[in-house]
Amino acid sequence: MQQDVLAIGDTTIDAFIRIKDASVHCDINHENCMLSMRFADKIPYEFVEEVPAVGNAANAAVACARVGLKASVRVHVGKDENGTKCIDAFKSERVDTSLIVSEQNNKTNYHYVLWYEDERTILIKHEHYNYSFPRLEEAPKWIYLSSVAEGTLPYHQEIAAYLNANPSVMLAFQPGTFQMKLGVEALKALYTRTEILFCNKEESQRILQTKEEDIKTLMQSIRALGPKISVITDGRKGAYLQSAEGSWYAPMYPDPAPPKERTGAGDATSSTTVAYVIKGLPPQEALLRGLINSANVVQEIGAQKGLLTAAQIDEWYAKRPADFKATPI
Repeated sequence: MQQDVLAIGDTTIDAFIRIKDASVHCDINHENCMLSMRFADKIPYEFVEEVPAVGNAANAAVACARVGLKASVRVHVGKDENGTKCIDAFKSERVDTSLIVSEQNNKTNYHYVLWYEDERTILIKHEHYNYSFPRLEEAPKWIYLSSVAEGTLPYHQEIAAYLNANPSVMLAFQPGTFQMKLGVEALKALYTRTEILFCNKEESQRILQTKEEDIKTLMQSIRALGPKISVITDGRKGAYLQSAEGSWYAPMYPDPAPPKERTGAGDATSSTTVAYVIKGLPPQEALLRGLINSANVVQEIGAQKGLLTAAQIDEWYAKRPADFKATPI
């Protein structure tokens, strides 16, 4: 059966460590903030909660499955207890796990999330896997590509070659840290093939190697790299989308309650937007559904628990504030 979305990236288990005995210190511009705890001491924590099968691509697969799409995921895990936890979590979300690779002599990624107030600092370690593009019996409608470990340029070249050989497959690209580090030139074949690219404002500046502040100019510059549609989020200020048809601004959906923590908010926006584009909505209308999902994700611990079904998104959209709309800019 043809998949609507094949999500490609890394997955991990996030261990959320809730702390209170800490403080945050920022510079005069309220930037470059540092989480501070007593050194060489015993720091109490409130609780730990493990969340398996997360990561940009993993979150995208689950978000798409929740709204009724057929989603599969290509990730690597270790042949260990944590790998089994991840695979079982995907199965429970009705995500096709047939393309997951379990590596015998490797570990599953495991990250520590220091959760303070409504923000988090993540301690990450990417295991090195034997990445390869799978043999697919049938091409998916879309590939959703996001964060993969460092040193994986050949893997990205395989993905680009597959896309070039299968022009009907659309690509959604949400560049991760190491993909941005590789640079535009190294991933030119992917940028050229991208249907829709997602990033936040700071990431767009990093991709473009610019200090440009104007969002509309940044979106235009991203599209000049190849993507047909550019989406840039700007924190609590909202999100922006540009295509050949024009540019739009959408505000954040009002928080139903004070956020618990913000892990996965951007992933929810990006992947849900793609899901509703696949469902047939214009991109700027699909973005509104993504922002609704994002507002609900931050009400729960982790990147997936708060993801909504299509019926729930419809409910939230029906009771939206009057100013929650995509406005041409």
